[in-house]
Amino acid sequence: MLTLSRRSLVLGASATGAAWGLAGCNTAQTQYPAVGSNYRRQDIQFVTMEPKGTIIVDPARHSLYHVEEEGKARRYGVGVGGEGFGWSGQAMVKSKQEWPDWYPTSDILQHHPQIIPRLQPLQGGQGVPGGPENPLGARALYLWQDNKDTLYRIHGTNEPWTIGQNVSAGCIRLVNDDVIDLYDRTPVGTKVVVLTSAIG
Repeated sequence: MLTLSRRSLVLGASATGAAWGLAGCNTAQTQYPAVGSNYRRQDIQFVTMEPKGTIIVDPARHSLYHVEEEGKARRYGVGVGGEGFGWSGQAMVKSKQEWPDWYPTSDILQHHPQIIPRLQPLQGGQGVPGGPENPLGARALYLWQDNKDTLYRIHGTNEPWTIGQNVSAGCIRLVNDDVIDLYDRTPVGTKVVVLTSAIG
């Protein structure tokens, strides 16, 4: 269970779009016009007790922070879990995949039966093969907790307009160019902290 408070982890983060324009920050914006300017990738001032390399996800602010050198982070806009699909806590990146296959759970198939005709026999069972049309996008980081798969992922998306919304089945989605950037910065074993959705 996550014991650190949101305030101790995100002392320097603003809940408004104004934080995206902090003086002295270098901008590396995504190439998706569907993504609002306040959700585009940017290097920011950021105060946290977590060590360099840690990933902090703040669902309430639709932001993912990759902790850089002291006092800085790279922030990415994200889409997060919809009603009833949220998850919070501490995990680690157990594995990484480029253009990953997707194996939707029975709950997802129950809520979205239109996926069923797309399923194919794959190495891990019935799933949707990786590629540009796959909902997991270009890259995926697989989150484990206490040596058990959480079934939650940090992944890309082929629906960039959903960034900044609560739409997924609990996973954390980034536009493809952002997830590629994050993937390249994130080794297996990286600590991931997902804050609770409620502010306070």
